[in-house]
Amino acid sequence: MTELQRSQAMRMLNKVPEVTLWFWIIKILATTVGETAADFLNVNLKLGLGGTTVVMGALLAAFLAFQLRARRYVPWLYWTVVVLISVVGTLASDSLVDNLGVPLATTSAIFGLALLATFAAWFASERTLSIHTIFTTRREAFYWAAILFTFALGTSGGDLAAEGLKLGYGTAAASFVAAIGVVAAAHFLFRANAVASFWLAYILTRPLGASLGDLLSQPVPDGGLGLGTVITSAIFLSLILGSVAYLTLTRRDVIEGAARRSA
Repeated sequence: MTELQRSQAMRMLNKVPEVTLWFWIIKILATTVGETAADFLNVNLKLGLGGTTVVMGALLAAFLAFQLRARRYVPWLYWTVVVLISVVGTLASDSLVDNLGVPLATTSAIFGLALLATFAAWFASERTLSIHTIFTTRREAFYWAAILFTFALGTSGGDLAAEGLKLGYGTAAASFVAAIGVVAAAHFLFRANAVASFWLAYILTRPLGASLGDLLSQPVPDGGLGLGTVITSAIFLSLILGSVAYLTLTRRDVIEGAARRSA
């Protein structure tokens, strides 16, 4: 690796946060906001699925462009993109189901295949799916494409479990917590592959967040707690802002050391 490539690698790796407990906390908060914010914009502000998709898609494109051009990891920018992708992924699923009448099982299969195709293309091109080796724009593009499809798949999967399979929001959330626990045990106790464990957990946290969002926001007769999308979104957005501010000040999720080791 040349000096220029080493310098570029360190800069790009710094754009991806370290996978700590804070990472998973904010990820779940962001997935919940994706579910409730999409419903709020669609229903409460009466933008409709089409209008909401256009507005949020434009915002995502703008912030993603800033993220791709950034030279280092910036917590507020990175997590803003994650929240926006969460909303857009939710809208992608809801648009197929509500506007086109595509069954949840079918949308889950569609987004699952799209995610597998992204992983296959990513690995064929880069020979790795590790988030600690994202030191080119192409790898970062694969990374964000994979994240988008995990959110869309998680939305469809969460709705399928809670509504299609009649599990209810609380039972669905508990089921996904148990599944994440199995993945964590496989990784920490039985040394399952770290990259595979990460992506499995990442996929499962999306339907967990969707189920939690619906559990808190949906009316009591529908199986929720009746907080509404406004209150639920405000609570979780506040928690995200506080967490990101803390990480910005403490730099607990910066992976400068990992970047140097990889370089």
